Amino acid sequence: MAARRRDRALFRWPAARSAGDEELLHDGVLKSSSRMTFPPVSRRIANMGVSTRSTFARFASATARLAGRPITFAMAVALVLGWAITGPIFDFSNTWQLVINTFTTILTFLMVFLIQNTQNRDAEAMHIKLDELIRAVKGAQNTLLDLEDLDEKELDRIRGQYEKLAREARRQLDARTSSPKNNHRGKR
Repeated sequence: MAARRRDRALFRWPAARSAGDEELLHDGVLKSSSRMTFPPVSRRIANMGVSTRSTFARFASATARLAGRPITFAMAVALVLGWAITGPIFDFSNTWQLVINTFTTILTFLMVFLIQNTQNRDAEAMHIKLDELIRAVKGAQNTLLDLEDLDEKELDRIRGQYEKLAREARRQLDARTSSPKNNHRGKR
C-alpha cells in the first residue's frame, strides 16, 4: 500500500494553471469541463528516478538494430560463403553440414525472441501514441481508444462502420466531381 501511495505521488501533476474549471484528480490527471488532460509521459517517467528500460529491453533493441544493418547481412553472406568454400576441404562431411545447421538454428531461435520483444514494445508504444492522438483531437471518438484489446468480432463490426463511412464519403466525392458545373471546367 505504501508503494502504491509513493507511485501515485511520483505521478502527481502540478496544480491546474488556471484555477477556474480544472481540478486535480488523485492519479495526477487534470479534469477540465471539456476533456481530461494528462501530464507528459516523459515528465512522469523522469519523476520516477528509475531507468525506463530494462537491461534485456536495451539488449533486444540494440540487437534488433544491429541485425537490420547492411553490414550484418554482408557478414552473414560472408560466413555462408566461407562455409561453402570449406566444403571441399572437409569433404562435405556430416560434421561440416552440422556446423552450419546448428549455428543457424540457434541464431534463428534466439533472434526470434529478441526481435519479437522489440516489435512488441514498438507496437505498444505506437498504440499509446495513437491513443493519445485520438484522446487529444477534438471531435475524435474516444471509443476508439484501446481497440487492440477487443475481440475479432467487435473489431470487424467497427471496421464495417468505417468502411460504410468511407463508401459514403467516396460517393459524395464522386457526386461532386461529376456534377455538371464541374464538367464544363475541364473542357476547352
